[in-house]
Amino acid sequence: MTKARNGRLRRKDGVWDPLKSSSADKQRAEAVPKTPQSLSPSYRLAYADEEFLCREELRPIRLQLELLKPEMILTERGIKSTVVMFGGARIPAPGASAWAARNDVQRVNLEAASVYYEEARKFARLCSKHSAGFNFHEYVVVTGGGPGVMEAGNRGAAEEGAPSIGLNIVLPHEQAPNAYVTPELSFNFHYFAIRKMHFMVRAKAIAVFPGGFGTLDEFFECLTLIQTGRMERLPLILFGEKFWRGIINFPALAEFGTIAPEDIDLFSFVDTADEAWKIIADFYEL
Repeated sequence: MTKARNGRLRRKDGVWDPLKSSSADKQRAEAVPKTPQSLSPSYRLAYADEEFLCREELRPIRLQLELLKPEMILTERGIKSTVVMFGGARIPAPGASAWAARNDVQRVNLEAASVYYEEARKFARLCSKHSAGFNFHEYVVVTGGGPGVMEAGNRGAAEEGAPSIGLNIVLPHEQAPNAYVTPELSFNFHYFAIRKMHFMVRAKAIAVFPGGFGTLDEFFECLTLIQTGRMERLPLILFGEKFWRGIINFPALAEFGTIAPEDIDLFSFVDTADEAWKIIADFYEL
């Protein structure tokens, strides 16, 4: 809240607002003398009472807050569209150890998969180079904010001097945001559903790299939304044709009849960043 020259109070967006701000009242409430009454949990301002906000009955409010907070910040930043990058947290950078490997077979597989880390990094750089032409308001890279392929995406954007978004989530094993996410665009979520919604709402393209259950969940969520017409058709790109054909028998689904044969055309296979960017550039006639 600021004061205009005529003495009237204005919000940051320039709208005149004579009412006392909630942040000002929060500060005043904290300065109230400590008495049995003022120290009672019931006396806390409702919006400043974390224990109250975490009550089971307030789940709808928490859902709304997780929807609103990133949306408001991204809107204020002027970000109009994104390129979404999904992929495994366990895939190491070239030359790095496969920390998640449980045996020699996994170690060999994950270290060989480091090629996807490098392609994700290159792909993010290509997206960010193009985003620069839009003052970083369009085609902004967004990842899950964690390690592996997600780190590669944010890293590639950072190497181009571009902002990038990280949508992290609280997990049983601590997962801090990777060092390449733009700090002002680093978000943390409790609800997977709201997090996935934020991945979709500005997406102009979705690139999916090899990964585990989380990556598969994200891929099939996007695929289902496009297949059912709940989301506009857009480039849905799978990096690593051998990997994807090895773990999912798409033709078998069509042959069995649980999907239509043309549903397989809703996504494309690529192996390199250049191939992926060409699909996006051709789709949008860039």
